[in-house]
Amino acid sequence: MSSGTAVAVSLTVTAGLAGSVQAAVMGKLGERAGIVPALGLSTLVSFAGATVLVAVVARGRGLGDAFHQPLWLWSGGLLSLLIILAITVAPPRIGVAATVGLVISGNLVMAAVIDHFGLFGQDAIEIGWVRLLGLGLLAGGSALLLANA
Repeated sequence: MSSGTAVAVSLTVTAGLAGSVQAAVMGKLGERAGIVPALGLSTLVSFAGATVLVAVVARGRGLGDAFHQPLWLWSGGLLSLLIILAITVAPPRIGVAATVGLVISGNLVMAAVIDHFGLFGQDAIEIGWVRLLGLGLLAGGSALLLANA
């Protein structure tokens, strides 16, 4: 495994761990401060963190490079708002495990569709029966997590 691949895998696993913590924290913040204020604060904190990263890490590539991309590529920011909204609303109502399970199920179903059709400039990867079985098992697991919600 190349060092770049190892870094990508490590970062992704860490993000997965962080996602569950984020759901628990955002659910509690939403209960205490209100859903929309919690979403707003999270967005401001993300903005501040991203601003520091651009200043420290971007090495001459600033936001101007991003602003000059097609508008459809900007949708990631709005999709982040939807994800944060969902993980702020859901945990107090259905639990952190069910919330994260459903988010991951949705992620993988859409990822499989994106792969299969090569959407958004990605290489096409066929959805075979093994992938379909994996998606079905994950969806079943998410349904089981909702059993006690």
